Amino acid sequence: MTKLVSVLGSTGSIGRQSLMIIKHLGLSVSSLAANRSTELLEEQVREFKPSLVAVFDEKAAADLKIRLRDTSVRIVSGMEGVIEAAADSSGTVITAMSGAAGLRPTMAAIEKGKRIALANKETLVCAGEIVMAAAGTHGAEIVPVDSEHSAIFQCLDGQKDTGFSRIILTASGGPFRGMSREELKNVRKEDALKHPNWSMGPKITIDSATLMNKGLEFIEAMHLFGASPDNIDVLIHPQSIVHSMVEFADGSVLAQCGVPDMKIPIQYALTYPERKPSIVPAPDFTKAPLTFFKPDLETFPCLKIAMESARLGGTAPAVMNAANEEAVRLFLNDKISFYGIYDAVVLALDSIKNKASPTLEDILEADRQARELVRKA
Repeated sequence: MTKLVSVLGSTGSIGRQSLMIIKHLGLSVSSLAANRSTELLEEQVREFKPSLVAVFDEKAAADLKIRLRDTSVRIVSGMEGVIEAAADSSGTVITAMSGAAGLRPTMAAIEKGKRIALANKETLVCAGEIVMAAAGTHGAEIVPVDSEHSAIFQCLDGQKDTGFSRIILTASGGPFRGMSREELKNVRKEDALKHPNWSMGPKITIDSATLMNKGLEFIEAMHLFGASPDNIDVLIHPQSIVHSMVEFADGSVLAQCGVPDMKIPIQYALTYPERKPSIVPAPDFTKAPLTFFKPDLETFPCLKIAMESARLGGTAPAVMNAANEEAVRLFLNDKISFYGIYDAVVLALDSIKNKASPTLEDILEADRQARELVRKA
């Protein structure tokens, strides 16, 4: 467990919970990075006293400099500033920035050989092969923070050389579980943002409502654990107690369980291979039965299109991810309907030619094209 930690995306849901865990474990913060929430950033700087703060938004960075002029903290801005924060002197970086914007900073941290507490699934969705190869080259350790991938990581600990037959990703089903396609045609963002189990940021909450989040996790699991699409299944598990499972050749299935609270996988990513006392209680298995069933891919086609993108490979996952990010933003701004998100992803995948074996530049260009297309459409 390294004592010095950087937090990218510190003002988001995962970032705020990460700082709670850092405080609980008695660790120190070397740098923070965020988009533009200057008031919250100021509070975080004064409490955790990092030496460096990166603010992506230039105007917000200027405002923060005024707010913190009585301190010695150094404030940088833009993507280059975030990359500098990722590549600082810390031993561990929590990558909790939302969306594909986390790709370049994560790569910068990997090149420094750090432990990456990976909470930004889009990094592996867009460039999984490149990222994992770079981690191997530079000796960087990637420990997942997503509850599902943390669960798989824990189930495979000590079993890495035995191989596995199947990864079983669990999903709560989101706020619209059990509803029909007709019922979902006119749902509002206010309804989609009411997740039954998890407290998360707006983008990931909408992704959970469409089940796109599980599609992104499907792709992420392929890269993290060297699995083929045919060796990964998705099951709806409304109680969110079993965070994922791994089936082995002998028919044994290992599951990792816990209450639905992101502070558990965050802490494990920071302390692995040790386990420390948690501020989160263990689940009470007497409260409710645990149930599982298959997802409805016709009612929730975003999961289906994500799985198809995984099989296509190349730049398809990056196009799919970028189109989804832009479409979710439009949905949150009341510009398109709930199923308009799926329509935007299909449009981008049909319009932008897939490039096999892409470079990082190819991936970033595919990302740009998909965003531009959805904005114009």
